[in-house]
Amino acid sequence: MTLQLSAALMAHTQQPATPTNSLKDLSQSRDAVGGPDPKPAISLQNGTSNDRLLYALPDFLTVHTTQLPPLSTGQKFKVVARISFDPVVYPWYAALAGISQAENGERGFGQGAAGYGKRYGAAFADATLENFMTGAILPSLLREDPRYYQLGKGTFWRRTAYAISRIVVTRTDSGNERFNYSEVFGSALSAGISTYSYHPRTDRNLPAAASVWGSLVGYDTLTIVFTEFWPDIRRRLSHKR
Repeated sequence: MTLQLSAALMAHTQQPATPTNSLKDLSQSRDAVGGPDPKPAISLQNGTSNDRLLYALPDFLTVHTTQLPPLSTGQKFKVVARISFDPVVYPWYAALAGISQAENGERGFGQGAAGYGKRYGAAFADATLENFMTGAILPSLLREDPRYYQLGKGTFWRRTAYAISRIVVTRTDSGNERFNYSEVFGSALSAGISTYSYHPRTDRNLPAAASVWGSLVGYDTLTIVFTEFWPDIRRRLSHKR
């Protein structure tokens, strides 16, 4: 839907899918219009976008049209892999690990180069695990659509409420709406796996896992809201330029 504030910080009204030719015409018409804020091109091969939040962080599961065919299992895994291993994410995790080390977060990791390496590895693993769990594994098993469909119109509060609601409401591959099992339970599974496997032993308890789960869902919520308004922000920045 994310990056997740990577580690414990890193989405999700309804029309039938259109033929490939219609999507191609739509893409060509957007390119022809141009302008200071052209919308990110939608890939006709996999039904995802090439958008980046803040011009850097990959946001390939956000789309600005409802007229898209469902993603296959292979496509879901492929786009999540693109997000998780994009070159931009490596310095992002480095920065997060540095902040955590400076704050002495998760003291069981210790300090020094070894402590920093453990924090970096945990940040990368946490984000990648949740990306695949909420964007590929559960969506494939449950036949849910991991993409976030921007509303793009209406009042600020309407769009904010819509974005927040996508945490608990998602689309199925058949185009219907239902409870977002992939996000809610996927983030819970990610929190449990990470807490009880490679995080410090002193933090391997239910309260710690619940805290990580809450952080993941909370960050995903903030990310979705920002994603909804990113085209407006980008437009204003383009005008200033």
